[in-house]
Amino acid sequence: MSDTHQNSIVYVRETMLPEAPPPATETGIVKWMRENLFSNVTNGILTLVSIWAIYQLVMAMGPWLMNGIWDAPSLSACREILQGEVGGCFAVLTERWNQLLFGFQYPDDQYWRPTLAFVLLFAAAAPIMFPKHVPTVGLYFTAVYPFLAYWLIWGGTILAPLVAMAGFIVGYLVYSRFVAQSFAAGFFGAIVAAFATWWIGGMIVDLVAPETTVLSAVESRNMGGFMLNMILGTVCVSLSLPFGIALALGRQSSMPIIKWICVVFIEFIRGVPLITLLFVANVVLAYFLPPGTTFDLILRVIIMITMFASAYIAEVIRGGLAALPRGQYEAADSLGLDYAQSMRLIILPQALKISIPGIVNVAVGLFKDTTLVSVISMFDLVGMIRGPILASTEWNGVYWELLGFAAVLFFVVCYGISQYSQWLERQLQTDHR
Repeated sequence: MSDTHQNSIVYVRETMLPEAPPPATETGIVKWMRENLFSNVTNGILTLVSIWAIYQLVMAMGPWLMNGIWDAPSLSACREILQGEVGGCFAVLTERWNQLLFGFQYPDDQYWRPTLAFVLLFAAAAPIMFPKHVPTVGLYFTAVYPFLAYWLIWGGTILAPLVAMAGFIVGYLVYSRFVAQSFAAGFFGAIVAAFATWWIGGMIVDLVAPETTVLSAVESRNMGGFMLNMILGTVCVSLSLPFGIALALGRQSSMPIIKWICVVFIEFIRGVPLITLLFVANVVLAYFLPPGTTFDLILRVIIMITMFASAYIAEVIRGGLAALPRGQYEAADSLGLDYAQSMRLIILPQALKISIPGIVNVAVGLFKDTTLVSVISMFDLVGMIRGPILASTEWNGVYWELLGFAAVLFFVVCYGISQYSQWLERQLQTDHR
């Protein structure tokens, strides 16, 4: 046997080697930066330019924020405290926070009422926004909340919201009774029944209102601040969605009269600026009312903004309906479903899913457009800043602090709406990519 054969040793490993850690460039923050910030030369240059711009912005705003004055009675007092140094006069926020949030005429001792209504808004919206995580029994509170919130904010007799709620209940009962025979009979019968209930209930409220007043009444002209923006945004978005769905379905209806009514309404409203509709609500609408008739200004503005948003949402939903394959409509017909059942169970759920980005875009734009009511002398958040606060001798000249505060409030709300819509799209995602 040769020496080479005698000295050779064969080794067979019986256990696996432990996993080696990945290279430093393929894990952690380094990997993320390589993939997202420095994936190529162009992205690397843009990243460096962005870092430089952010650095310049922070260095410019840093002293203004860090040296800010939060306790001073006026702008001149802020300047005396700063003694020529750079700093923001945030004392206007601590001094006028109540006017920025609630207006300058809402009773100071009643701030708890709109605050409670705002907190309850999240509890009322949760069963609709997160149906998989909230018990369905919460929908009962959702149905009651609009009337409860109205009573909390406006106060007065408790019978007024109860009568309003009774009208919707009676209308729903009439609709459910006759819709099986005819959709039109159920729909128009519900409208007639609801208005009859409100008319009869209104006479009862006028007779016994003083005896049923629990909370002191607050008139609409006393509403203001960010509270007014929240009221207009929440109510108008909530109302414009069902009206937009009805207009979209009406525009695709086979009945010529209903179709052309919806077409004319949508095209006319979309062709008119919102500010024009607000002027109509403030001035022109009063000429069409009987002499001596009072029509609440906030209600008029809500009607006009809802009409405006409904027209845009109708076109968004019509796009979603048009995007559905014809086979979905044929599938509904093959199952023997009538028009109302096919729309409720098959067509609209898919169309609304497709339309979520467009609906959210309209909702965000609508909420920001509520600031236009300041043009018709309604003191919302922007109206309070431009009017009573900047007109006062104490705070005349404070701009960045107030407008920055308004921008932060609107950004928080709009960003929250946008993030929820993206989460909802992921929850409704059924295709696998």
